[in-house]
Amino acid sequence: MRILMQAAANPGVRLSIADVAERHGISRNHLMKVVNQLATMGLVDTVRGRGGGFWLAEDPGSITLGDVVRQTEPGMQAADCGNCVLKRGCGLTPILGDAMDAFLAVLDRTTLADAVERNARSFFAPDANAPVKEPLSEA
Repeated sequence: MRILMQAAANPGVRLSIADVAERHGISRNHLMKVVNQLATMGLVDTVRGRGGGFWLAEDPGSITLGDVVRQTEPGMQAADCGNCVLKRGCGLTPILGDAMDAFLAVLDRTTLADAVERNARSFFAPDANAPVKEPLSEA
């Protein structure tokens, strides 16, 4: 999610894997896997090689956090009730299901643009000391 927020906070800017990995304290290899998954989902566009990078493929106001979570975390559950010995008599299963529904309902009402605007823009904005990135060309 934070990679999408980084891209949404920097519209029209090609973000480099190296810069974003350093800023977020994650490995380049892990970030490349995440960006690849987001590209496969159609959420980011990418260019490989020297001068390559990624940027948001859609308007951040059209991307709901609920859609992103469902695509990146298929089969997400509040708890792994399937292997629990108390499964048949446990009263928590329907409660946890209701909690997950409520959680996703909030994410369904929240867009990527909303998330960036909630005081996160300052974190995701370009670093004043970092080199200026070239904007994406219309070519």
